[in-house]
Amino acid sequence: MSERYILAYFKSPEEAEGVSRKLQALRVIEQSIDRFSRYGETGLKSGVNPVTGNIASMASMTAERAHTGILAAADTSASGMSHGGDGGPTGRNILLTVILNSDSYDQVLGLIEEAGGMI
Repeated sequence: MSERYILAYFKSPEEAEGVSRKLQALRVIEQSIDRFSRYGETGLKSGVNPVTGNIASMASMTAERAHTGILAAADTSASGMSHGGDGGPTGRNILLTVILNSDSYDQVLGLIEEAGGMI
């Protein structure tokens, strides 16, 4: 049997988790649910204090990370006045990744689309 891969985008973790539970019955090889962002992490974490040594990592202290908050705030979607356009997975920042046997591929696609996922 050969393996197939699916990347499906959802609007909420609950939608993806609902599909994930159904996929366990189909015995997929591997699956994961992740949240992603256009700009990555946004600046310093709360509770970070470089004087006391309470830092998550050196990456959390670099100026490059601090600018991601500025990028996110400048995006048209930050105002709530934009629908985001028609291109790409607008409003869908939950990614369900599935590795499965090719014999159940069509069935898994149907479950994802039925749950409102975008492939």
